[in-house]
Amino acid sequence: MAGRLQGFAASSSPLPRAFLLLAALALFTISFLSLRSLRPAAGPSLDTAADSSVAAAVAEKDRFVLPIQPSSSVYHSPEVFAAGYAEMERSFKVYIYPDGDPKTFYQTPRKLTGKYASEGYFFQNIRESRFRTDDPDQAHLFFVPISAHKMRGKVYHLPLSSAILLLVSTRIKPWALKLLSCVVLALQGTSYENMAVIVKDYVEGLINKYPYWNRTLGADHFFVTCHDVGVRAFEGLPFMVKNSIRVVCSPSYNVDFIPHKDIALPQVLQPFALPEGGNDIENRTTLGFWAGHRNSKIRVILAQVWENDTELAISNNRISRAIGELVYQKQFYRTKFCICPGGSQVNSARITDSIHYGCVPVILSDYYDLPFNDALDWRKFAVILRERDVYQLKSILKSLSHEEFVSLHRSLVQVQKHFVWHSPPVPYDAFHMVMYELWLRHNVIKY
Repeated sequence: MAGRLQGFAASSSPLPRAFLLLAALALFTISFLSLRSLRPAAGPSLDTAADSSVAAAVAEKDRFVLPIQPSSSVYHSPEVFAAGYAEMERSFKVYIYPDGDPKTFYQTPRKLTGKYASEGYFFQNIRESRFRTDDPDQAHLFFVPISAHKMRGKVYHLPLSSAILLLVSTRIKPWALKLLSCVVLALQGTSYENMAVIVKDYVEGLINKYPYWNRTLGADHFFVTCHDVGVRAFEGLPFMVKNSIRVVCSPSYNVDFIPHKDIALPQVLQPFALPEGGNDIENRTTLGFWAGHRNSKIRVILAQVWENDTELAISNNRISRAIGELVYQKQFYRTKFCICPGGSQVNSARITDSIHYGCVPVILSDYYDLPFNDALDWRKFAVILRERDVYQLKSILKSLSHEEFVSLHRSLVQVQKHFVWHSPPVPYDAFHMVMYELWLRHNVIKY
């Protein structure tokens, strides 16, 4: 047999030679493909949901344009984020409970300005987006639309004018009238205790009226609040705090924030007073900047240690408008690193101010679950410090090379689009990033 094969191979016939050449080519091709299959994949394989997301992203490539390149370093995994985002856009649905009078504190936001604007924008954006569904059987998540921020602005006491007429008619002395008028004004809005009662009654009414809560004990339900009063308003519902997704601006671990379940909402002070900064490194000559109220221990220490430094522009109070127009905002344009210490809570609108104006934020808060950190790698565009590092703040910042600062600044410009709200919402803005975080969490809910 071996002799016959050797004879065949030695034959001078062109046909056998052609067969041999073809076989050799096939063997080379198979070997090449086999070796190629051993190379690691471009992105990590997370789970079945992630794998299906990748397939969905390919199927949707003509519908959604994903402005994310594989080399983008601001994301933990650009490929996974792009695929997941496309799947979210394609299929994610949220049902909004219709109960509650929109003229009070249900359904609609209080306002879209100020440091709690993020809450208002979400309430408005969810109705303007493709994610809303009127069919609860199609919904992946359920939104409980009660606004603690709006609740604070409602009056549930005797109106001031009525109180004055009553006091005048009973001939109360003028000094007492003035004092009681101030008391009536102070009572405008809803107390923490009343908030807790209102929220509890509303949620329990939804639970009794609809069947959806009991399927997961509320794990597929979420609420949104930016003001810290919203956290306190839900304290009367410990089962909701434990089970439901909380989208909050104060994601501190000491208020029962659960990172793998809850979501950090960026506190964005909109509208911004001045345009976006960025790609202006040559103008940034000040090493560091902070100005604000000393309403926390870390801010007090920051001001005491660095207020008189010649390279760090640290002020123990807000910059007075009497000095000039928009002096505070303009300082962001001239600074490399903007210090962002926690205030009454770990969060601060100064972080998104810094991002908007192109000043690399220096996070100076312990136990802060940063917004969108499931997708964004904050260490690529911010400096993350512990509060105890405040004493070495200047040396830490000066230890960063010019090349490191340039890299941080350029990455910061890439993420600016994720920290701004629009109405109606636009792709990759703050609203869509919150929805992406919600979409990630819905994948782990089974019933």
